[in-house]
Amino acid sequence: MSIRILVLGGGGREHAIVKGLARSPQRPEIFCAPGNPGIATEATCLPDLDPVDPVAVTARARELEIDLVAVGPEAPLVAGVVDALDEAGIAAFGPGGAAAQLEGSKAYAKEAMAEAGVPTAGYGVVTSRDFALAKVAETGCPVVLKADGLAAGKGVLICLSEAEAHEAIEVFFTEQRFGETTVVVEEFLEGEELSLLAICDGVRAIPLAPAQDYKRIGEGDTGPNTGGMGSYSPVQTVSSDQLAELSATVHQPIVDLMARRGHPFHGVLYAGLMMTKDGPKVLEYNTRFGDPETQAVLPRLQSDLVDLFLASSFSDGLNEKAVSFSDEFAVTVVLASAGYPASASKGDVITGLERAAESAEVVHAGTREQNGQIVTAGGRVLNLTGLGPDAATARDRAYDAADAVNFDGKQMRRDIAERAVRRERDEQ
Repeated sequence: MSIRILVLGGGGREHAIVKGLARSPQRPEIFCAPGNPGIATEATCLPDLDPVDPVAVTARARELEIDLVAVGPEAPLVAGVVDALDEAGIAAFGPGGAAAQLEGSKAYAKEAMAEAGVPTAGYGVVTSRDFALAKVAETGCPVVLKADGLAAGKGVLICLSEAEAHEAIEVFFTEQRFGETTVVVEEFLEGEELSLLAICDGVRAIPLAPAQDYKRIGEGDTGPNTGGMGSYSPVQTVSSDQLAELSATVHQPIVDLMARRGHPFHGVLYAGLMMTKDGPKVLEYNTRFGDPETQAVLPRLQSDLVDLFLASSFSDGLNEKAVSFSDEFAVTVVLASAGYPASASKGDVITGLERAAESAEVVHAGTREQNGQIVTAGGRVLNLTGLGPDAATARDRAYDAADAVNFDGKQMRRDIAERAVRRERDEQ
């Protein structure tokens, strides 16, 4: 009997994880809650199961005789789903609720970085409008304001001027757009961003291939932050030696700290880095796979993802495990709905999916089926990942697929992986 895996979530990251698990030579039987129309072609979807309900998830896992639950999004982690599964003796891929506070609270993460000696931006935590105004004046502009809690990638406001900073303070404390009155005020860092994920077993962190993502809605990194408009992997400026050194600097100290605190970190620890002239500094931690970095990283993975997930679920399980990636390049382009990120148009009919699949891997992020058609159902709708022997080929394939897909109000950036292609040409 094949191993049975339940994946929690229904977005692009989870579709990419399902695809990665399906590539395993172990040929797992995969379930997904709630899933989406794309995931439904590769797994059994459970649309009635709430992934944020620890009791319901545990009961369904028992009922289906699930061997491993892989948690995709952050909300179930913070809600303590893994803790409930642990108590029930069911293996889980992901950290417990206490360790998930590294993502659930930016103030907690900054404090943990300080204790662990992880390089990061200078900061202050404020809980009122007046304190925020004083901290911004002390820090100077440009400055970054971050909602303390979960905000789906949108709770970060980069303020280039004092006027913008004052507007942002009103957004947080008067409008309370993100439902938060605890805000991290952080110095603005300059450099190139890098996403580095590591699989952890409570004792050690093993880095995955580096990626770069694009957070702003507009080309040239303009406009408001989103959950991510594209990504690519690998990143040519990071060698294998540098990768190990980076992980030892930004992942391992946090894994060690959480172990000392009695909250061993299992699953994926995502470090969002800024490569400054003074060295790498951590912008944020996520306690799960990044989205859309996962869509560019996992298609290049040559190791057995099922094996890695299982090994990370118990202490020291990754001992003597190695992670390998192909030499292929992967470029992911995100298609977003009209109005995103401020809002999301839903119910727009999507066409061209079959033609897109001829040149790229098609991942469903925010879709649903309606009257036999696939329609938009979220801000980020589809992820198209092109693979190729070089950045230029992978990029062309991703954009060929993106151009094949149509729906009203389709948004995408045209500059994803432009930097990687330029570097490639410079090296020739």
